[in-house]
Amino acid sequence: MSRSMRAVVIRAAGQCAVEKVPMPQCDKRGLLLRVEACGLCGSDLRTLRSGHPKVTLPWIIGHEICGSVVEIGADYHGAWKINDRLAIGPLAYCGRCSACQNAQYELCSNYREIAQAWPGGFADYVAVPPENLVHGVIQKVPKNLDSSVAAIAEPLSSCLCAQEKGGVGLGDCVLILGAGPVGCFHMCLARARGADKIIIADVQQTRLEFAKRFDPDFIINASDNGIVDAVRRLTNGCGANVIITANPDPGSQVHAVHMAAKGGRILLFGGLPADQRTPALDMNIVHYNALHLIGTTIFAPRHFNLALKLLDSGRIPGEKFVTHQFNLSDFDKGVRLARAGEVLKAVFIP
Repeated sequence: MSRSMRAVVIRAAGQCAVEKVPMPQCDKRGLLLRVEACGLCGSDLRTLRSGHPKVTLPWIIGHEICGSVVEIGADYHGAWKINDRLAIGPLAYCGRCSACQNAQYELCSNYREIAQAWPGGFADYVAVPPENLVHGVIQKVPKNLDSSVAAIAEPLSSCLCAQEKGGVGLGDCVLILGAGPVGCFHMCLARARGADKIIIADVQQTRLEFAKRFDPDFIINASDNGIVDAVRRLTNGCGANVIITANPDPGSQVHAVHMAAKGGRILLFGGLPADQRTPALDMNIVHYNALHLIGTTIFAPRHFNLALKLLDSGRIPGEKFVTHQFNLSDFDKGVRLARAGEVLKAVFIP
């Protein structure tokens, strides 16, 4: 086995390149995987552009990973074996905080993550630390599931967690603000959970074209600033029961309050830039309309396991999400197209 490998290394904000780096060592209680696919996430794009508070540069990112086991640590006694193909939930829960003690792993106070605490998957190989192997967030890939699709189980898991917390269900009118891959995942899940009407909005027409493949009931191009009136028209003046902010724009959170039905639930899914994290919400509307603002971010092992099952069964059509596959050497091209909204989900194959 070669002692070096290719990896995408971020040297500084806005500066990255594919480099030859030392291959990661397999922890004596961990695993070493050959990466078969690694998906590009919106948070990866933000880290590439401006860094991340949990990432010390230079660093290797990439947390949507599928790979096959090539080495097992001498003291590893788990279920996985050489050549097993694994979907990697990147989270390592602490197991000690009150949330973990109550099996609410999605609320873990001290979780760590591959691509932040440990080098990530935009590389030929990735080491899986023992901390990541404890709570069942890594699973064997179903036999007929493509590695590129298995890799995107991670973002789907976060969407599952969000809709569980928001109680999305039968009869709901769901408005999704953002037609990227996360918004499209939310669209598919809302339909599977029994939503009656699904509206998706975005300012990029290219993203809305991708969204059409998932059959929303209504599509709104929000670039004309008339989104509040449009949603009111489509909901007979009532507003949406559930609004999901699937983008990093603080304006979406402001608008959501004005588009929610009385008693509605607003799922604040998209994190905001550090310098824009205090949008001017009209809290009187929240108060008098009895709105529920629900923050949601990561996921528990049960969500990751369910995500793989949904992708394997076709209930969530993963192949429609992976619109582009790139070799690792074409990383710059994939990032450029993703930023321009010309791909739905980019997956890199080393």
